[in-house]
Amino acid sequence: MLSFILTFRRMFRGIWRGLKEPEFQVLFSLAFLTILSGTLFYSRFEDMRWLDALYFSVITLTTIGYGDFVPTTDIGKVFTIGYVITGVGIMVGFITQVFNHLQQARVEEIKNKRKTPPSD
Repeated sequence: MLSFILTFRRMFRGIWRGLKEPEFQVLFSLAFLTILSGTLFYSRFEDMRWLDALYFSVITLTTIGYGDFVPTTDIGKVFTIGYVITGVGIMVGFITQVFNHLQQARVEEIKNKRKTPPSD
């Protein structure tokens, strides 16, 4: 459990660090809007509860796809095709940028530790 909390904390630090860069801000906004649009669509047209629609949107765009929810209407199936084609690329770009910022932070921490002389 502790490792999960630490990993989650590192991920948020990577996001926070990335929000200082315009390219990351665009990817963050696109990822947020994509998940939001899927959540709104699925809750409206597939009669899913908000939490189920959010869950389905995230699970779909991260390509996990447990199969516990599926679109049941024709419009839902057509939307999902376009949603996956556009959204997966956005999510891959966003997640890649988060981990790039995490890696940069680790490299800087290591450099700072090497530069700091030991205290007596």
